[in-house]
Amino acid sequence: MSTHQQFSRRNLLAGAGLSLGAFALGSTLLTACSEPGRGPGGAGKGGGDGTALGMQLGWLINSGQFGEAIALSKGWYDEAGINFSINPGGPSIDGIALVAAGESQIGQISSSPSHMLARSQGIPVKAFAVCVQDHPYAWLSKTESPIETPQDLVGKTVGGPATSDILVKALLAANKVNPDDVEFVATGESVAPLMTGKIDAWGTWLNSISQRRPLGDDFVSMRLADFGVPLYGYIYYSTDDALEKQGDVIKEFTSATARGWEFAYDNVEDAAKAIVEMSPESKLKDIQDDGEAMMQYVFTKSTAEKGWGTMDTSIWENQIALWDELGQFDSAPPTVDELATWEILDATADARPKLG
Repeated sequence: MSTHQQFSRRNLLAGAGLSLGAFALGSTLLTACSEPGRGPGGAGKGGGDGTALGMQLGWLINSGQFGEAIALSKGWYDEAGINFSINPGGPSIDGIALVAAGESQIGQISSSPSHMLARSQGIPVKAFAVCVQDHPYAWLSKTESPIETPQDLVGKTVGGPATSDILVKALLAANKVNPDDVEFVATGESVAPLMTGKIDAWGTWLNSISQRRPLGDDFVSMRLADFGVPLYGYIYYSTDDALEKQGDVIKEFTSATARGWEFAYDNVEDAAKAIVEMSPESKLKDIQDDGEAMMQYVFTKSTAEKGWGTMDTSIWENQIALWDELGQFDSAPPTVDELATWEILDATADARPKLG
């Protein structure tokens, strides 16, 4: 595949919404930059005297924290005995490193590849719940020249953030399309190159309504998850040590957050307002529109059966296998048991809403 970006482990994880950072012990890992175009960050913090629990984000506060925003605004963390706070990330903040170093007790990261890489490098972080079950990353094309399958990319030019070339490569590999037949051009986060015909397809998160608003409804989407590249989004994780020593607190957090997401499911406008209260520079309409679109990816058939936050062993296995095939692990790939624990989900089964 012709590309202006070198194919490397750095690009792989950044393409899933990640940025490079240094781990405290000198290991390098990549952490979430989350969705592009989200509002500025601001810290959300409870006012109780309970056990302190900080959640480190990879990026800025946005609709991916609807459940937390509601639970904070209604005092549900305080009721659970938790003095909860959200620590926003950003392009120069390595969220996984901060959690691994104990600066925050838990974290949330936008996409799963960085989590897999960190664990493969021996960094002791483990997922305990997943917010976005059905990853919304996709490539958009115009209706007059639609790209509906990976095979349609042959002879075409694909644009998007500079780091997203690895997602194109993953899509092509999963669908046996020769990468030399597709050109990738780093065009950034703007939809303008697609609208002007400079590129044939543009990569973005489908729930980023505000980002693609200039395009209107004049597009066709081809989603990564629909063509053999499963990813989880907004993964909740902690360290092995914290899960062992503070497991009860993390269980209470998960129950209260699930309650927040249950409320947000039918009250998106209230959830968006709660986000803006935490991050005043955010635009209410953008947060609300993006949040409305987000719900179909958070609440799916899986959550209707197993509850909000559920994880599936086979999805983790498929991700590990594909990323291993692409040569992205320097050492042995992590196992599912190393990547995730179901203890928190099992303990909170009754508290997690079955919606979808």
